[in-house]
Amino acid sequence: MTTPTLNYLTTRLPSLLPKSTHLSDIPNPFRLLASLDRQNWAFFSVAFFAWTWDAFDFFTVSLTLPDLAKSFGRSRTEITWGITLVLMFRTVGAVAFGVVGDRYGRRWGFVVNNGLFVVLELATGFCQTYSQFLACRALFGIAMGGLYGNAAATALEDLPPIARGLMSGLLQQGYAFGYLLSTAFSRALVDTTPYGWRPLFWFGACPPVFIIGLRLLLPETRTYQKLKMERELKHQQQQDEEEGSGQEGETGTRKKGVTHVFWEQGKQVMRKEWLLLTYMVLLMAGFNFMSHGSQDLYPVLLDTQFLFSRDQGTIVQVIANVGAMLGGTTVGFMSQFAGRRLSILVMCVLGGALLYPYTATDVANQGWGRIAAAAFWEQFAVQGAWGVIPAHLMELSPAKFRTFVVGTSYQLGNLVSSASSTIESRIGERFPLPPETTPDGTVVGQRCEYGKVICIFMGCVYAYVVVLTLLGPECLGRRFDRRDSEALEDTGVVFGEDHEQGFEIFQGAQGEREERDRKGEEAV
Repeated sequence: MTTPTLNYLTTRLPSLLPKSTHLSDIPNPFRLLASLDRQNWAFFSVAFFAWTWDAFDFFTVSLTLPDLAKSFGRSRTEITWGITLVLMFRTVGAVAFGVVGDRYGRRWGFVVNNGLFVVLELATGFCQTYSQFLACRALFGIAMGGLYGNAAATALEDLPPIARGLMSGLLQQGYAFGYLLSTAFSRALVDTTPYGWRPLFWFGACPPVFIIGLRLLLPETRTYQKLKMERELKHQQQQDEEEGSGQEGETGTRKKGVTHVFWEQGKQVMRKEWLLLTYMVLLMAGFNFMSHGSQDLYPVLLDTQFLFSRDQGTIVQVIANVGAMLGGTTVGFMSQFAGRRLSILVMCVLGGALLYPYTATDVANQGWGRIAAAAFWEQFAVQGAWGVIPAHLMELSPAKFRTFVVGTSYQLGNLVSSASSTIESRIGERFPLPPETTPDGTVVGQRCEYGKVICIFMGCVYAYVVVLTLLGPECLGRRFDRRDSEALEDTGVVFGEDHEQGFEIFQGAQGEREERDRKGEEAV
């Protein structure tokens, strides 16, 4: 192990300490909200609603899993491939729409994403075979994958840095709010008409139409407009240099234009920041295992293991998602003061401590209220950690490729974790339970001890996230305007003013290779 690496590791624990321990230094959240102008609020609102409906559409499968299995004549484990395929194909969408968002602007990728939601959610509702269902969900994954990076950039990149933690937490809770809405509308629409589970998907196709209309009324973000102007200026400078040297007709630079500059910048970013990008993907794999491992099969656990009625299951999931929204908002706000990494670590410890009551409470003797309380605090912890992530990823990402890096790292993490529900379901089948009759007289024949599987699985996930977060970098308070971002990237400082030494050592581990790259870029 090299000396720079050892020096970097020695900074990991000291860098967790907050900048200040005085409670008086915590900003008033209402003043932070008041610091946003109308355009900030407009961008944040449209991104929040789009992210909310992204989650709504995703959870429609989890909440109708038994109905889908019955309709298509398949086992629950086979239907979970509809979840797995969505997670796997989201990476394709993240790469494609991330490049579009960074090159051509946030608006049109956002509009196309939501247009695909409309078409594919309707198509899912009309599926007649299992193969059609899987094909629709795979295509749906591409559309869903393109949204996250675009929504995060749209919502956060123009905000005042001091408000970023709070608004990051609020944005991420669109996911929990979407789950809550999906739970409520599932109860209202599934099995209340002759069409069974299908009306939930048909309804899911409607709100994106309004989201598209709202986005079309808004311009590009100020940050993107600055980046676009700088690319055009750089392209013009290259043209002037070539005209001066008599090379205009030979090089074809006019045909390549700004797109050529964009791709050259992309190559430079990948050469310089590959280690950081790898870390972000690994971190997102852990976070996606955390959310999907604790949520995707939980409705099935309530239904088949705990034998909850549909009303009881709905209430527990609503309570859990209220906890998730409070956790994400609160911890996201506090991370601006306590730090991103420390906030994540505290939530992982809390979530790990609550795993047993979350998955193994004796419902018969202790009542379903205990489960509801445990679900509230478990999802408070899971989404509390997630509330830090939008700001954390944005702060770590290179300025010129923020949409691509944030979206792709998130969705590559999703790809790694895509089989989490299938893994849990498959392992759960090895722990069968005897048939039981629910309080309303329904006989539940196919029962498994999913609680044990979720508890062990999530324990491993929390341990992984703790280790990776402890060892990883942080960039609390980094500004998103290009001049500040470029200065940080050129010096290798991605930690903010109190953490420069740590990340300089982190970048120093790449040593001579980066120095050669830097000289090459200066030559270009």
